[in-house]
Amino acid sequence: MIPFQREMTFEYGRPDQVSPRIQRIVANNPGPFTYLGTGTYLVGGDEVAVIDPGPLLDEHLAALMKALEGRRLTHILTTHTHADHSPLAHPLQELAGGVIVGRSSPPEPSSEGEADEVAFRPDMEVEDGQTIAGPGWTLQAIATPGHASNHVCYALTEENALFCGDHIMGWSTTVISPPDGDMGAYYASLDKVQARGFDVLWPTHGPPVREVSSFIDAYRDHRLRRERQILKELTAGPRTIAELTPRLYAGIDKRLFPAARRSVWAHLIHMAAGGQIAVDGAATMEASYRLPGLSDHTTI
Repeated sequence: MIPFQREMTFEYGRPDQVSPRIQRIVANNPGPFTYLGTGTYLVGGDEVAVIDPGPLLDEHLAALMKALEGRRLTHILTTHTHADHSPLAHPLQELAGGVIVGRSSPPEPSSEGEADEVAFRPDMEVEDGQTIAGPGWTLQAIATPGHASNHVCYALTEENALFCGDHIMGWSTTVISPPDGDMGAYYASLDKVQARGFDVLWPTHGPPVREVSSFIDAYRDHRLRRERQILKELTAGPRTIAELTPRLYAGIDKRLFPAARRSVWAHLIHMAAGGQIAVDGAATMEASYRLPGLSDHTTI
């Protein structure tokens, strides 16, 4: 089981000092995918970087501007281009300056069951391993595709911490939504983060994760367990995503079913590519999936 972290003390719009170099301000956009809201991070002292400025909410912009009074905003970093993460970047820049850093919107966004993709282009297309620094802080970009093809995490060197966006969330698992989301890439990105040995993860939604290695192990095991469940379901014969999802996600909030269907799809694409399952034709949302060697009409 994943040891989810869900308790968090905060007030909307209030800057909380959560570590020596980090403040967090939570936007008032709670929901089934954003949990308590988007947590925007301010890193530094007199010269500061903002990570994931958040959604287009006037009150959140005002809270950020108040927290930046008397300080110089040098960089605005985005982890990815979903509508709860990046839209406030340009309005914030217009008021406070700073260079917008991140990756542009993908050519084939997938928004069903997740926060809508937004058209976004940063001033600086960040590269894997690139560093952005200020007085007393150094942020290194770590490309982590999977949840989104353009997803980037940022490591704070001085605290051995990672701002992990939606790649890893303490309160819930992460939606992988094809065609932009990719389960194989997600597994590889989990391994990449695990290998770095971070002391703490700061997700954009929810509280930090401090038992990092064991949490990532549980996160990965959850996905692998889901694949075993899929294989078990397919022993009874071919199944579509519409047939698999209610059985795999019994009891969840029905608002999450669109995202659940797409996560199942991501698993099926990954498993078909690896030869664990078979599909006649393209691995689409409507396709029928089966165990290798079984026809569409075989039941056991």
